[in-house]
Amino acid sequence: MNRKLLVATLFLATTISIVAQSRKIPVESAVTTNDEVVIKGKRVPFSATAGTQPVWNNDGDPVATLFYTYYERTDVKDKDTRPLVISFNGGPGSASVWMHLAYTGPRILKIDDEGYPIQPYGVKDNPHSILDVADIVFVNPVNTGYSRIVDPEADRKQFFGVNQDIAYLAEWINTFVTRNNRWNSPKFLIGESYGTTRVSGLSLALQGRQWMYLNGIILVSPTGLGIDRDGPVNLANRLPYFAAAAWYHKQLPADLQSKDLLEVLEEAEAYTMDKLLPVIAKGAWATDAEKNDAIRNFSRYSGLDEQVIRQHNLDVPTNFFWKDLLRHEGRTVGRLDSRYKGIDRMDAGMSPDFNSELTSWLHSFTPAINHYFKNYLNYQTDIKYNMFGPVGPWDRSGDNTGENLRQAMAQNPYLHVMTQSGYYDGATTYFNAKYNMWHLDPSGKLKDRMSFKGYRSGHMMYLRAEDLKNANEDIREFIKNSIPPPGTPAKY
Repeated sequence: MNRKLLVATLFLATTISIVAQSRKIPVESAVTTNDEVVIKGKRVPFSATAGTQPVWNNDGDPVATLFYTYYERTDVKDKDTRPLVISFNGGPGSASVWMHLAYTGPRILKIDDEGYPIQPYGVKDNPHSILDVADIVFVNPVNTGYSRIVDPEADRKQFFGVNQDIAYLAEWINTFVTRNNRWNSPKFLIGESYGTTRVSGLSLALQGRQWMYLNGIILVSPTGLGIDRDGPVNLANRLPYFAAAAWYHKQLPADLQSKDLLEVLEEAEAYTMDKLLPVIAKGAWATDAEKNDAIRNFSRYSGLDEQVIRQHNLDVPTNFFWKDLLRHEGRTVGRLDSRYKGIDRMDAGMSPDFNSELTSWLHSFTPAINHYFKNYLNYQTDIKYNMFGPVGPWDRSGDNTGENLRQAMAQNPYLHVMTQSGYYDGATTYFNAKYNMWHLDPSGKLKDRMSFKGYRSGHMMYLRAEDLKNANEDIREFIKNSIPPPGTPAKY
């Protein structure tokens, strides 16, 4: 190689290295495309804006930027009456990819009808998207998706915690609503998993700090929301989920297995509340007859061996259940969706080697979202899309988000809440979601504005084709029913 060519090559390599080392997401960006989708048999034209909007410190300087995707129906003349849905996923540390590209948005994954990945990867139109009735913005908190801290001196602690997360996102939402002229629109928050912690806290933060009042909160596969259930309640509440997963895998006694899932769950719930919980509460002072009866029925509804339940003193961890239910088949069951099976190195052990459902989902979501932004929404960047971003350590202290939501409902007569849960979700179980609803407002004065919807799938119930249709329709009805007739005053 001659000297000039060598120098040029070294210069080019150095330049590429410098560019690569300094790649950054722009603090402000926006790329808008126009498209259409057929929803429930009707053509819906829309614009899609993919971009970034800053998070400012108290001095007005940008310290982070959040990546968002905003879908807006373009044939609507009156935006004042057009609902806006603000969507968050969970983790904490998870991008907004899941509900964006599989639930409410105009495009969904190419997967089979039960939610398993298929190749070639890609996306297709979502005929059940709620974009026909509401505009949607999918938000990625700091370090998820393309969102990043942009001030190297910024203190990470201001972003990564229950209440810190709520505080800066409330400010960000205020800016977004103002920029897009949506203050008059009926507004809804939807969150999945940890996202339910987020939106429950945001309901009060938006009212109290931003003076922004909402019409509805949708809790998809909710967390505990800081509602106390330690001790016997925590132990007993696992059983209805165990019954659902065991029924799906045909591990229940023949008389139960012959019944429909919902019949079995009704029985399991009644037994849990009326019989199992009191026995667990008695602890060592339960009689032998009471304990033996509890073990026998726990086995009946869980599909686990009586001896195993006795050895656990009726405190059977969910990770052990995932490992043990199908141990005799050499399989494990999934955490977030127990319909999925896995294979471990050894059949022995107390918990599965990996989450079979999550690895399955990452198969299809990761290539699809990266392809989608580049080729459908024309958002070009060298920044890696964080399916799960670095957000630790996460400050979980002061989680009063369930109480925050109760206060927001009490102060805002317009505010309604709907819970959506999959029966086969073993991480945020459907029965604990019901327990949230029962104990969110001990007075019972707000329960006429709360509702629960269950689905025959798991944490991401929308991956199953039938539930995708039903769950989106439930959101449509919820939005419709949460917007009062014109002129209705917000008063008791």
